[in-house]
Amino acid sequence: MRKILLVVLVITLVAVLGFVTFLAVETWRENRSLSVGAVDFNNLNDGTYIGEYGGYAGNLRLRAKKLQVTINSGKITAIQLLEEDHPSEVSEGNMNELINSIITLQSLDVDTISGATVTSKTYLSAVEDALLKALIE
Repeated sequence: MRKILLVVLVITLVAVLGFVTFLAVETWRENRSLSVGAVDFNNLNDGTYIGEYGGYAGNLRLRAKKLQVTINSGKITAIQLLEEDHPSEVSEGNMNELINSIITLQSLDVDTISGATVTSKTYLSAVEDALLKALIE
């Protein structure tokens, strides 16, 4: 009986470690590939725009975000989180700090939240998606 229990325990441990390793590798890949482009903040149409970032982490959509960005007088005046597939462990206050930085600086070139670089980049990517829809053509 002890041998069966030990085998089950080892198999469970290997499976958990494998999954954690998989997520760590996918997070590393996502961080390396996720870049936020330069958006011309001088040519934004007023309105409300929806921006999305699909996230991927092995197609698990762990970081998918959907944001609403409001532009008034050519400036971002509000950013609101509409949906996220899996709530982040990052505090709402930290993400509000990131959003406030974007609004204050009128730029996507803001500091990411320490310890939450990938999550910060997913917010920035969703905002970028909305702003690309708001550009004057």
